[in-house]
Amino acid sequence: MELFRSVLFITLLYQLLAALGVGVQAAQILAVFPFPGKSQYIFAEQYLKELARRGHNVTVINTFGSSQIDPNFKVIGATKIHELMAAFGSADYDQQASQWTILTMTTQFLNMLTTSVLDDAAVQQLLQSEQAFDLVLLETVQTEALFGLAQHFRALTMGISSYGTDRHIDDLMGNISPLSYNPMLLSSRTDHMSYEQRLWNLWDACLSWLHKHWVHLPSQEKLYEQYFPQASKTLEQVLDSFSLMLLGQHFTLSYPRPYLPSMIEVGGLHLQQERDPQPLPDDLATFVTGASHGVIYFSMGSNIKSSDFPAPTRQVLLQVFGSLKQRILWKFELEQLDDLPENVLISKWFPQPDILAHPNVKLFITHGGLLSTIESIYFGKPVLGLPVFYDQHLNVERAKQAGYGLVLNLWSMNATQLHDHIMELLSNISYTQAAKIKSKLYRDQKDTPLERAIWWTEYVLRHKGAPHLRSASRDLNLLQLHSLDTWGLLGGIVSLLVLVILFVLLRVLRILRYILCRRWKTNNKLKTQ
Repeated sequence: MELFRSVLFITLLYQLLAALGVGVQAAQILAVFPFPGKSQYIFAEQYLKELARRGHNVTVINTFGSSQIDPNFKVIGATKIHELMAAFGSADYDQQASQWTILTMTTQFLNMLTTSVLDDAAVQQLLQSEQAFDLVLLETVQTEALFGLAQHFRALTMGISSYGTDRHIDDLMGNISPLSYNPMLLSSRTDHMSYEQRLWNLWDACLSWLHKHWVHLPSQEKLYEQYFPQASKTLEQVLDSFSLMLLGQHFTLSYPRPYLPSMIEVGGLHLQQERDPQPLPDDLATFVTGASHGVIYFSMGSNIKSSDFPAPTRQVLLQVFGSLKQRILWKFELEQLDDLPENVLISKWFPQPDILAHPNVKLFITHGGLLSTIESIYFGKPVLGLPVFYDQHLNVERAKQAGYGLVLNLWSMNATQLHDHIMELLSNISYTQAAKIKSKLYRDQKDTPLERAIWWTEYVLRHKGAPHLRSASRDLNLLQLHSLDTWGLLGGIVSLLVLVILFVLLRVLRILRYILCRRWKTNNKLKTQ
């Protein structure tokens, strides 16, 4: 008994010391999150603060800043991008444009992100300081010039992606994702594609590759040379320096797919899985618990403002919401909304995870952002997806494919369509059952995404970049990586053999024809004699 108590005490002490970061060498970590969407930073914020809590010194460059003071945690807010983004506040997301035009506009936006961060006075002060970092953690949106921060500080490089992987991240890590069942991120395709869909998937991938190498990377390379004129590495070398990639995805949330050992799934990293849902504020709790027919939660996330919806779209929503027996929580960015039905409560902010955890919440109407999709799965809630841009179309199509969601076009839907879809999701129990099955699958993990992310981050630090994880595929060009050069040689040999065989057959046929013709002429000559 005494031995058991001693072992238990030592185990608990070890866990306590590990939790406090004792015995782990403190590292200087710089984390860079240039994207102005709040959800991308929310995805990683808990992870970054956990690193600080474990004794690492974490400096974060984001576009929001922070007035909160935490030990070992410093935030540099490069906020100018929001002034530039003001022009996009009421953007028409439904406008039609060619894929090349969309890619070009995206590159212009990403270049603007890059310059707004690197031009920031506090960032420039950091660059000119004597500060040293052991690790630079980079959000891997396509702001490649920002990746130069790692070589500037001569630090190890790690990447983090809130949406999982795409072909750009695969290129960074040397990963191969077959296009036959890995849809392009901006499409609404799933892993089960028809022949036509696979054809369009290949087309989109080729167009994206051409634009990346002809337009995007050259523009980022100019910015890299402008802001890092004394760089010790070329941009190409910088892009080849990633030790590890944390991916905001999980196979239970999407589908099984190939990853290299240096690509770690941490989908749900933002969820505080170790705590129980918190009680709702009193007024909100009264509204939710008093709904005898249940509650519908409606939020378009942090990047899309429902207050900017066109009047017809807003009118459709108000008309349908007002006709329902359920109560509706609507994340709305203004204090007031004209003609607001009595069963609708608006607010600029809601504690989304705690709302979705409430048993009286029956449906989540969402834009389909990955964080919201993960939360709907975690709490087992069916969804009605109203996707607008980026990976939202893909996320809601996955929900539809998995049986826990339906999809509508936000801009063209009418009141009848919206009402019928809501009633189908509320009345057909199969959607809720599918959501609960998905939740059970996702929750069945040996460790939490946060624990996984921390362990692998410290693994990279312990092993000085873990070069043994680097795949040889990163040393191959496009033709070599996909064996197009060897397939080409084999194809050429086979083609040559086929040509030789055909040539021989033709010669044989000609000889046979000649012999037959001679014999036929001889026979005819004998008959005439």
